[in-house]
Amino acid sequence: MSVAGVGQVPRDHNGVTEALGSRSIVLIGLMGAGKTTVGRRLAQRLGLPFVDADQEIEAAAGKTIPEIFADHGEAYFREGERRVIGRLMLRGPQVLATGGGAFMDPATRAAIAEHGVPIWLRADLPLLMKRVRRRSNRPLLNNEDPEGVMKRLMDERYPVYSQARFVVDSRDVPHDLIVNEILRLLAETQSFES
Repeated sequence: MSVAGVGQVPRDHNGVTEALGSRSIVLIGLMGAGKTTVGRRLAQRLGLPFVDADQEIEAAAGKTIPEIFADHGEAYFREGERRVIGRLMLRGPQVLATGGGAFMDPATRAAIAEHGVPIWLRADLPLLMKRVRRRSNRPLLNNEDPEGVMKRLMDERYPVYSQARFVVDSRDVPHDLIVNEILRLLAETQSFES
C-alpha cells in the first residue's frame, strides 16, 4: 500500500492508461470521501470512462438505493451490488466509484484485486460529516445518530479499506489537488499486476 503526498503532476497520462491495460481504477471509501467528484475528474484527465457503481445498481434495479433498502433490506442490496460490480470489473479500463460498503464484500474485493487498481480515498470524521449532511440519500445515516453511525462505519471499514493498493487522503482542498496526487502515484507505479 502506498500513501500519496504532495508532488508534481505527471505530464504523460498516456503512460498510466497504457500501464493499466484492461484494469479499472476503483475508488473506495466511505460516503462523503469524494469518490464520485474525484472519479469524474480523474477519468476526464486520463481520457477514460467514468462509472458510478451506485447509479449502475439503481439502473439495474429500476429503483433508487434508498428504495432498494426500504423495500428489500441491506442484504438484498449488497447481493445486487456484488453482481453489478463483478460485471463492471470486466469492462475496463475505466474509473469506477464504488459505494462505501462494496469493498467490504470478499467476492467484490477479489474481483477488484483481479481486474482493478483499488485506491482508498481516506477521510476524517469531520470532513465526512460536513459532506454527507448536504444530501439526504444516505440510507445508513437516516437515524437519530448519524455521526455515531459514521464513526462505527469508520471503525469497521477502515481496516479493510487499508488493503487497497493505494491510499490518498481526501481533504477539504480543491478536488483537482487530490486528482493530481492520484495521477502522481499511478505514474510512479511500474506495474498494476496484483
